[in-house]
Amino acid sequence: MSQKVTPYKDSELGKKEQVTKMFDTISTNYDGLNRVISFGIDIKWRKKVVELLKKEQPKSILDIATGTGDLAIALVDTGAKRIVGLDISPGMLTVGKEKVKNKDLDHTIELVVGDSENLSFEDNTFDAVTVSFGVRNFETLTTGMAEILRVLKPNGTLVILETSVPTKTPYKQGYRFYTKNILPLIGKLFSKDNSAYGYLSESASVFPHGEKFNNILREIGFIDVTNKPQTFGVASIYIAKKSA
Repeated sequence: MSQKVTPYKDSELGKKEQVTKMFDTISTNYDGLNRVISFGIDIKWRKKVVELLKKEQPKSILDIATGTGDLAIALVDTGAKRIVGLDISPGMLTVGKEKVKNKDLDHTIELVVGDSENLSFEDNTFDAVTVSFGVRNFETLTTGMAEILRVLKPNGTLVILETSVPTKTPYKQGYRFYTKNILPLIGKLFSKDNSAYGYLSESASVFPHGEKFNNILREIGFIDVTNKPQTFGVASIYIAKKSA
């Protein structure tokens, strides 16, 4: 089964190239806009990911779609000795490397350019893999998930933080209004590439969240799959394991 997410915009470029170009363009504004768009709640969500992984005591973590490194930096609190942050956008990683350097975390965190659907790591390399607001940008979702399963060690843990769509009234209607009207407006006001925030809204709306995504993970081969809706369902944390 192949699962594709709606492209950024019509272009002769493939989705990966489009997404790379988009995030390179908005990289310098990305952190500030994230705080504005989510009202700062994204920080709380990432802390929950860290708390979940702390229990697993991972020694090595791969953070896919690391962007500017927010989650990779937060994951230091898990006690992991090696954290690799991977992203397709060199622009986002440039911002992230500066943050890592300023926090004197170079000895723990390595940020690298890479393709989530063609990982350069050996089988069974990492104790845990995380993805924060990135899986909906995969060109082929199932390919990316299969690669994550491959590089996870047996008994390894996958934790994904991703946007989702509330299902209950009035949160569903409020979310729809915000993502279709307010989010693109914020992007237009604060970013040179306002179409990027239209894409982020659109990609969230078509992503197979909740039980649909749980089932995709199960079909790939993950076990013990669960999801935890956050803040009225505007985001979800997915947890899954690789079998022994």
